[in-house]
This record gives sequence, C-alpha cells and structure tokens, in this order.
Amino acid sequence: MPLTRSLSMTSLSGLPLWDEEDLPVDDLLLFEIAWEVTNKVGGIYTVIQTKAKITADEWGENLFMMGPYYEHNFNTQVEQCEPPNPAVKKAMGALIDNGCLVYFGRWLIEGSPYVILFDTASAAWNLDRWKGDLWDTCGIGLPGHDREANDSLIFGSMVAWFFKELTDQLGDSPNVLAHFHEWQVGAGLILCRSRKIPLATIFTTHATLLGRYICAGNVDFYNNLHKFNVDQEAGERLIYHRYCLERAAVHCAHVFTTVSQITAVEANHMLHRKPDVVTPNGLNIKKFSAMHEFQNLHSTNKGRIQEFIRGHFYGHLDFNLEKTLFFFIAGRYEFSNKGVDIFLESLSRLNYLLKVHKNDVTVVVFFIMPAKTNNFNVETLKGQAVRKQLWDTAHTVKDKFGKRLYEALLKGDIPDMNTILDRDDFTIMKRAIYATQRHTLPPVTTHNMLDDASDPILTNVRRISLFNARTDRVKIVFHPEFLSSTSPLLPMDYEEFVRGCHLGVFPSYYEPWGYTPGECTVMGIPSVTTNLSGFGCFMEEHVSDPAAYGIYIVDRRFRSADDSCNQLTQFMFGFCQQSRRQRIIQRNRTERLSDLLDWRYLGRFYMHARSMALSRAFPDKFKMEPLAPPQTEGFRYPRPGSVPPSPSVSVHSTPHHSDEEDDDEEPYDEDKEAERDRQNIKAPFTLGATPEGKKTHPGESAN
Repeated sequence: MPLTRSLSMTSLSGLPLWDEEDLPVDDLLLFEIAWEVTNKVGGIYTVIQTKAKITADEWGENLFMMGPYYEHNFNTQVEQCEPPNPAVKKAMGALIDNGCLVYFGRWLIEGSPYVILFDTASAAWNLDRWKGDLWDTCGIGLPGHDREANDSLIFGSMVAWFFKELTDQLGDSPNVLAHFHEWQVGAGLILCRSRKIPLATIFTTHATLLGRYICAGNVDFYNNLHKFNVDQEAGERLIYHRYCLERAAVHCAHVFTTVSQITAVEANHMLHRKPDVVTPNGLNIKKFSAMHEFQNLHSTNKGRIQEFIRGHFYGHLDFNLEKTLFFFIAGRYEFSNKGVDIFLESLSRLNYLLKVHKNDVTVVVFFIMPAKTNNFNVETLKGQAVRKQLWDTAHTVKDKFGKRLYEALLKGDIPDMNTILDRDDFTIMKRAIYATQRHTLPPVTTHNMLDDASDPILTNVRRISLFNARTDRVKIVFHPEFLSSTSPLLPMDYEEFVRGCHLGVFPSYYEPWGYTPGECTVMGIPSVTTNLSGFGCFMEEHVSDPAAYGIYIVDRRFRSADDSCNQLTQFMFGFCQQSRRQRIIQRNRTERLSDLLDWRYLGRFYMHARSMALSRAFPDKFKMEPLAPPQTEGFRYPRPGSVPPSPSVSVHSTPHHSDEEDDDEEPYDEDKEAERDRQNIKAPFTLGATPEGKKTHPGESAN
C-alpha cells in the first residue's frame, strides 16, 4: 500500500496529494497522547480539542486519546463507557488487575473521541522502581522534589505498559500509531522505543522547554540561537532532567514535528534535530462561523463593552463612545514573552501622537491576563452600581414624562415642556448627577492586586503615567482574570468580548504559534502579531499584503526593541485614523482569511506525518516515494482589489453605514472581492507541480 510523498510541507501550495487512497485506517489504531486531554492547562488543549472533529471523521472508532485522570474533569467532560475494542479492553484490564486504575469513555466535545485516562496517583507506589528503569534505560535521573516530572514518568510508564499489553494482543494487525505531544508525555515514547514495542511514533513539540525559559529572561534569543550551550542553560535553570526527557523523546520518535517554521529553527538548535514536518495549528472554523452576521455581532457586543466603560469611567466620561476604539491583549501573564513590555511603551507613544494631532479618537485598552488578586476593586464595583442607578433614574423620569405627554395629547393640547416635569423630577435628576461626581481618577485595574507594588504591568503603567486622566487619549483597563459571562463587572464570554473589540494586539517575543490572533481572524477582528510568532510567520508566507487583510506583523527579529515599538505605534495610530467604513471593509477581509486556518486543510499536515511515521516503522507494509519533492511555487494570498481599505459604494451586506464618509473614494465591490478571495483560497489544496515552461503570476495558483 504505497503512500505518495507530499510536494512541500512549508507552503500551502504543497499540501499532501495521494495518488492512491488515504491511509487504510480500518487496519490501524491511532492514539494521541497529551497531558491536556480532558485537562485544560494551556494552548495544547485547544489544539487537541479543536482537531478532534476532523481526526474522528477520518479515523472513526479507531481513534483513541490518552491523558491523565482527574476526577473533576472526568465527571464533567467524559461519558464513561466500555471499550468497544477487545484488545484495548484487555490491555486496560492488565493494568487494573495490578492496581493501576485506568478509565475509559467518550470525551464530550465535537467528534466525541474515545479517551483512555490513567490515574497516576493509583500507580505512585511504583515511582522508585520506574525511576530506576528510566535510569537503566537511558541514564536520565529525576529529582524527588519535581512533582510534575515525577507524575510525567508515572504516566509515561503506564502508557508504555498499556502499549506493550495492547501490541501483544494485536500481533501484526492492526498496526498501532502513537502521537505524543510535548515533554510531559515524552517518557512514554522513550520507554516504548527502548523496549522495542512495535508501533509507529510521532513526537510534536509545541514550544521547546528551554526556549520558553530562556526567553523569559529578556535574552536576544533568536539572533543568538547558535551560541547557546543548551546543557549549561538547562542546568542553570534546574530543568536539565526535563530537558533530557524532551530531547530523548525527540530523537526516539520516528517522526518529529513542530507547529511553525520559527519553532522548527528553534528546535533544530535547542533539541539538535530538524523537524520532519511542520504541522500548523488550526481552528474548527465552523464553531466561530457567524455566516454574514459577524458585523452585527461586533455591533451588539461592542455595545455591551460600552456599557462597562460608562460605569468604569463615570464622572470622567468626557469622550465620545462612538469614536472610541477598543484594543485588547489576552493570554498567560508572561510580561516579556507576550510582548506586554513593548505594548505598554507603544501605548505611551500612541497617546502622545493622538494628543499632538488633536485626534478626537479615544482608545480604551484591555489587558485580560490572570494574576493574583484577592477581590474586585470597590471603586470598580461602585462604578457599575452608579451606572445602573442612573439608568434606573432615567427610565423612571422617562415613564413619567411619557405618561404626561400621552395624557396631554389625548386632550388635544400641546404640552408645556417647562411644566411637564415637576420639581421632584428635577430633584431626582440632580441627585443622580451629583452621584456621578468623582474626585479620583478611574481605576487602572478592576481587582485588588496581591502584589500591586511589584506587578509588572502596574509598575510600567506608573512609569509611562497612563492613569486614565481626562487629557489622556489612551485609557487602560487591567482585568486580571479570564472573562466570564457570570462576572458582575464585565459579564461576557471571551468570544463575545473579542467580537466587540476593534483590534487585538499580540506583539509576542516568544509565541510558537499564537491562537489569540488566529481566533481574532476567524471572528473578523483585525490583529497585531509578530514575525517571531508561528501565526505571524504563517501569514507572512501565505498572504501577499497581510496589513490589507487586518493582520499587522511587527518585526521583532531584525529590528531593535525601539524600532519595533515605533512600528507597533504606527500600526495602531494608522488604525485609529481609519474611518468607520474602512474598518468595516477591513473586518470583511479579515474574516475571509479564516479558511486558511481551518483544520479541514491544516489537518492534512498531520496526515502526512502519520504516513511518514508508518513508512519508517513498518517499511514492509507502508512505503513512501523516496524521490525529493518537486519544486513548487509557494501560494500567496493576493492583495485585495481595493487597497488601502476604502469606503464601499455597495453597502448591502454591512449592517451599519457611516454618514461621515461617502464620496471621492475608490469603488469597492465586496461581492466581487469576496468571490475572488474564495476561489484563490481553495486553489492551493489541489495543486500539482507547475508544468515545465509555464510561469505563474503572483497570486496565481499552478494547476
């Protein structure tokens, strides 16, 4: 059963093409092993969860996911059932009979894949013996104080034990393919290979362990990759044993993959193996698809954010909310890695530019990053209470006014506007106005921080003096908790909040992929990323003019920090100068890029990796053509027909129209542009090599 080699794994124009049928999945079992299966820790959970649907569609009942057992996660996310495969059931039984608990069920996500969860606590009594096995096998010792590394060894030993029992039951058919994600499950791969268990293995690193640690120390990482003594760096950070587990897993795997080209370069230096395949992260676009309503969703959710702003800035609401833009940054609180440092500096410069140019636009910037707090800020809660009181007062007076007006009109009288409201009404309104008086500035943070004095964001806010003063055109709101629809302050889910914002800003220094700008893209919200993030590199490679599509890419690799700051400032200032119609057109363009991030297409990189692993593990049954792939021209998503974004003559698909800008703008036909983009985005997934003698034009696909 020959498997055709893909054309190119670095360009969308070279997505895998099989001359014959796809993998014979009926004669294979696929296991995906990750610490984040049913266990939300970080971005890998999003990868596993969103990819489950297309993987389950391909593999059906032969797909199993494996992870650690946590009682709460199991009770809320898994429907327990009996294993349908007798070999899997017997392998689980072998562990259970020896006192190691294993649970089976269906993960309650789209695709409903089977999950096998291992209770590491039930097998902890084997830890010392398994540590000895690991040392005897590969000379890696684990310290007793590192709970996470010890748990990973227990988990890995249980996984290797399970695979030994399973392959003994199955014999030569069906073959087993095991895909391991990240170093926490690497011990299982190492033990499987050292014990010569007959299975094909893939190891994916979503971010190298050492790379994340080094970048957190404000080091010029990417320009000095070749200079690092990796063993010394890992030892100085007391993670040498973890680094050894990761590196051993990388070298033991039949196929090594990573999630982006920038991480592939990093992995080659940090782990001393060049990735065989780059597997970009995708999203389940259907989940975020709002059809043609995403502009309406933006308007609706923007209104909800405006209500929060009315309360938070009560007494200082001297700016026009209709001319206020909402920017945000979200994710783990990694001050340098996530680029919060240059973002704050750029906001200071943006504030200066808006003042100097006497721009009437106000920018409110949200920092959604979880930090240690002890409660909501009293002043913030009071603001929402004042807003609600004013709302209630206005409705009370409105009802009285309406009733008196109605009675006067019934009598045929034109009411005297000076008498239609009595003295009590004016007293109520004056009291309400007095309640909005404020002698302090609106708070920068919505919560009481446990370590206010040394918090990096607040320390830098003090340095740049952005305290939400009346004269500031840039206002800051630090929300040190993830968003929730049950919050008394900002009752919105993350997706609703993103849809209501105008721009996501993610100037990360270390971001192997970057789901946050990807989520913005599929929801039609422009975003800022960098050429050091996997997402930014991916867009630079496949989109001719990313900025025209609302993807602003800051150069953080080849520019100094000050130059990167200036570039980010110019991106944001340029965005502030756009008209409302231009922003609407840009959101339309941004949303059309979402097909580039669909797992239906990007999942094929994983298919290629599986084919390669099977051909290396079972060369007698699975073969790939050894010839080098032919050269193909990389697909580039073309520039839109109207650049820069300009007001549209045709506004039928847009829910809002601005009266401020109409004439003297170049024509923009949204339907024609959308159709051209859709045709272009489909082209690369059916490409072959360019015939000899035929040239392609930029943006044209080779068929």
